[in-house]
Amino acid sequence: MPQVVLVNPLIPPNTGNIARTCAATDTELHLIAPLGFEISDRYLKRAGLDYWPYVKLHYHESLEAFKALHQQRGGRWLGFSVAGSHNYASFQFQADDWLLFGSETTGLPPAVLAACDATLYIPMNQPKVRSLNLSVSVAVGLFEARRQLGYLH
Repeated sequence: MPQVVLVNPLIPPNTGNIARTCAATDTELHLIAPLGFEISDRYLKRAGLDYWPYVKLHYHESLEAFKALHQQRGGRWLGFSVAGSHNYASFQFQADDWLLFGSETTGLPPAVLAACDATLYIPMNQPKVRSLNLSVSVAVGLFEARRQLGYLH
């Protein structure tokens, strides 16, 4: 099953909402430091409420620590970015994909984007809108991957 990876997330309610989506879909959530909050942050927990016991949460002190886990498990890194090369809706997802999302203000760092097997974008019609909210982007990407892989029963 695809996994969600947040690289340096900054806003607790976004991460809380993403954690709730991951709990509801039984999807592993990986947080890569530095974070813009503490995992115990009350805003983070408020967004997840009583769902926290169901979140398969993994915290990584650094990108290098996350890379070590990825090497053990395998799978593709798929970076979501407004500058991605492939429309997420026409991309073929695989069960062992890692869906990577960057911080709310800067997106994925260039070095992470360069390390991705593919970069994906979510099309938007209004050019004056820079990007979608991080929690919305994660939900859109995760549910499309789950749809393609037959996990929406």
